[in-house]
Amino acid sequence: MEDATRRYSTIDNSTEIKMILSSVYDALSEKGYNPINQIVGYILSEDPTYITNYKGARSLICRIDRDELLHELVISYLK
Repeated sequence: MEDATRRYSTIDNSTEIKMILSSVYDALSEKGYNPINQIVGYILSEDPTYITNYKGARSLICRIDRDELLHELVISYLK
């Protein structure tokens, strides 16, 4: 029997996290969403449907561990 759980490899490089987050932001903007609201919704709920599938944005954001994403955002904000 196959395991139905989808597994993603997580990213721990801050440069790659920034590139992924920028790509997700751009995809959300292009589709007409408010990217900040959508990304915050995703972070708070961990519900990937906050992120569009457009340009593979949803699968990209799922590669980032949510705790690591928050860690990088706080570091970036405090710099």
